[in-house]
Amino acid sequence: MYCQENSKDLHLWGVPEIEALFENDPKIREYEKDIRKRYAIYEKTKMAIEQSEGFDRFTQGFKEFGVFVTPEGGVMCKEWIPNARAVYLSGDFNNWEKWSYQRKEHGKWQMYIHPNTDGSCRIQHLSELKLFIETEQQQTVQRISPWATYVVGGEKDEIFKWMFWNPPRSQVFFSTNNRPQKPIRLRIYEAHIGISSDRCEVASYRQFTENVLLRVNDLGFNCVLLMAIMEHSVYSSMGSQSSHFYACSSRFGTPEDLKQLVNVAHGMGITVIMDVVHHQASSNVNDGLNMFDGTRGCYFKDDEYMYPETDDAVRECHQRNDFKRFDLTKWEVLRFLLSNFRYYMDEFRMDGFRFNGVHNMIYHDQGADRQYANDYSTYFGAYVDTQSMAYMMLANDILHRYYSNIITIAEDKTEMPSLCRPLREGGLGFDYKLGLSVPNKWMKLLDEKRDEDWNMGFIFHAMIKKRPGEKVISLPESRKESMVGKKTLISKLMGEEICQNMSDMSPLTPTIDRGLSLHKMIRLMTHSLAGDSYMNFIGNEFGHPDFLQFPSPHNNDSYHYARRRFELCDDEQLRFKYLKRFDQALNQTEEKYGWLASAPAYVSRRHDGDKVFVYERAGLLFLFNFHPCNSYPNYRVGIQHSGIYKIILDTDNRYFGGHDRNHSDVELQTQALQHDDRQHSFVVYLPSRCALVMSALNNSKVAFQDFDGSPTEIVTSKYDVAPAQW
Repeated sequence: MYCQENSKDLHLWGVPEIEALFENDPKIREYEKDIRKRYAIYEKTKMAIEQSEGFDRFTQGFKEFGVFVTPEGGVMCKEWIPNARAVYLSGDFNNWEKWSYQRKEHGKWQMYIHPNTDGSCRIQHLSELKLFIETEQQQTVQRISPWATYVVGGEKDEIFKWMFWNPPRSQVFFSTNNRPQKPIRLRIYEAHIGISSDRCEVASYRQFTENVLLRVNDLGFNCVLLMAIMEHSVYSSMGSQSSHFYACSSRFGTPEDLKQLVNVAHGMGITVIMDVVHHQASSNVNDGLNMFDGTRGCYFKDDEYMYPETDDAVRECHQRNDFKRFDLTKWEVLRFLLSNFRYYMDEFRMDGFRFNGVHNMIYHDQGADRQYANDYSTYFGAYVDTQSMAYMMLANDILHRYYSNIITIAEDKTEMPSLCRPLREGGLGFDYKLGLSVPNKWMKLLDEKRDEDWNMGFIFHAMIKKRPGEKVISLPESRKESMVGKKTLISKLMGEEICQNMSDMSPLTPTIDRGLSLHKMIRLMTHSLAGDSYMNFIGNEFGHPDFLQFPSPHNNDSYHYARRRFELCDDEQLRFKYLKRFDQALNQTEEKYGWLASAPAYVSRRHDGDKVFVYERAGLLFLFNFHPCNSYPNYRVGIQHSGIYKIILDTDNRYFGGHDRNHSDVELQTQALQHDDRQHSFVVYLPSRCALVMSALNNSKVAFQDFDGSPTEIVTSKYDVAPAQW
């Protein structure tokens, strides 16, 4: 134990720039004691680590623990097993004899295996290993090292096998490309390796490298977020219940394959982020961490005494869930988890992490069944796990200390204030958080309102609502909407017609026309108005028609819905190509004009009767007409700066499946006529269900294409040839 959250003096601890936190968000001042308390646990823990071992060594536990080859060819074996009476290593290398570890202090066990006489390693590459642990209760259990870097199997009733990963030098992949510079404007492509093929199979790291990375690059995304990388026993969990934290999932390939994926991405200038799941672990016993030393505790909180200070409802919530929560008050648990970040940064050269399920970690009840956002009392007090918050502060500290280009993202459905404020202010230190409320608002609007009843004020508040001074990643729909039982944005818009009327050879029905139009408009508004970065789930860029369902007994172990049907957007005879083209153009336009890194938009018009929404950002003018049937031939819009304006992106362009109701070469001169509190204005033709992005001819940014209609800096893809004019 290093620092308990129930220590009496924690709320008195100094926070260097706490006044900056209160200045940014005055509502937090009322909870100053809570801020100081979590900061004290974080700071005292950091001090204890520095004084005992040093932060650098402590957070590189993978260099001291587990079973690994030493420079001279020997094998060092070291584990933390506090409840053991004896520990043995057995495997192919010693004909399954039990070689004994020596007991060390603080529950550690160690053994050194000398190299062969020729200097070679005694344990061959891919040899199977097992730990045998005699517990204090006089039981013998078989276990896999928590630090194992490669395990195989794990499907259905088969448990994982621990395979010693020590490939010959000829098989080791050495990175050749430098990490890209940290993007100041993240455009993220969220992907799951296993579903990234259009075939009914579990796709591989190599397939993703050879096929999907090209698409990501062509679409204009500069970051890929990989899910389910850490090994997990249940494929359908999408990595949410990890069983082996240092082993990248073998169902997708080998560690060397993953290294190559990252290296190729870096060569394309693509940043690579991975999901990290530290809020819970698999409850598996034989091949996971549960009951590793024969006790329910060890790495985890013992359910019998987990939350003595919280009520019965909270305690029952944890007992009925099929996962384990780490005990973050234990020294070796901290070493294990903090080292996990550095392992993936150093070994695989990742560029950052999304902390999955932050709300599951910072609340004793996982943030369930309570209203958040407005009532700050729900973010502090008895329901909050201060120890977990201090842990995330430690994690952000080490990552930003040792890696200058690191990106950390918090996935928190409750929108905890100060999540993305600096540590020195008492914040948790994340760079970004996911704007999970935005897709919920779009779905609510589509579910509950007819198009003619859409409220522009509702859209306005949904898009701009965010914590002051904290960066948000916007997304029009989340991966959860793609799961079976849910509805994606495109399926809500088109229903069954998406499977019947998407051929370009068939007549354009009103439903398909509406779906294509609103899909583009929603993505454009979310991209340009709702946040500081943007994220898309794999396949949603072209309106993937199928829900996502992993193989299970309920579907006869079918992979039919556990894939992404890229052939649909590659088929020139199908209308899916229009949505993909628009997503590509959207990202490329942002790359040219940089609105994600600019100041928040100024919204000058949100007119309910007209269903018109107008705002300015990054020197551009964004115009939306959500009305289902009314077009406006001479619609006056205000703008602050004078000039001659032209259309640079039009959702109604025929190249994107529209009707070409505006001419791309039209030039509109502003007038010195105030309108909507802006100094200048002009009139524009604004078709129904259409959005336009306009730029002044004297805009300092490079235009997306020459105004004479000839393509200049458009990045052509292997799948599309950009037209001469949009």
